[in-house]
Amino acid sequence: MVAQHSPIRAKLDRAGIMLSGLCLVHCIASIVVVSALGIGAEFLLAPAFHRVGLAIALVVAAVAIGWGALTHRRPVPFVTAMMGLTFMGGALAMPHGAGEAVLTVIGVTLVAIGHLLNLRRAD
Repeated sequence: MVAQHSPIRAKLDRAGIMLSGLCLVHCIASIVVVSALGIGAEFLLAPAFHRVGLAIALVVAAVAIGWGALTHRRPVPFVTAMMGLTFMGGALAMPHGAGEAVLTVIGVTLVAIGHLLNLRRAD
C-alpha cells in the first residue's frame, strides 16, 4: 500500500528540490563570474553564505525527508538525501575551488534526488 503524503511535506520536498537547484546555479555561477570577471568573490564565495545554505538544507531535509521516512518507511530517499548533505558538509571543509564545487554539485544533486524520491515514495 502506498502511504499518502501531506501537502505540507510535498511543498517542503518541492522547496528542497528548488533550493538544491538554486545552490547548483549559485555554485556554477560563482565559479564563472569570479573566474571570468574577477568580481564578487568576497560575497559569492563567502564561507558564511555556504554555512547558511547548508543549515537551510539540513532543516528542510530533516523535516521533509524525515517525515517521509517515518510515513512511508522506505529508506532510499532518506539515505540518498543524507549522503548529499554529507557531501555538502564535506565541501565546507575544503578550500574554494574545483574540489569544493564538485562536492557541492554531487551533494545538492543527491539531496534533490532524495526529495524527488520522497515525493514519489519509491525505492
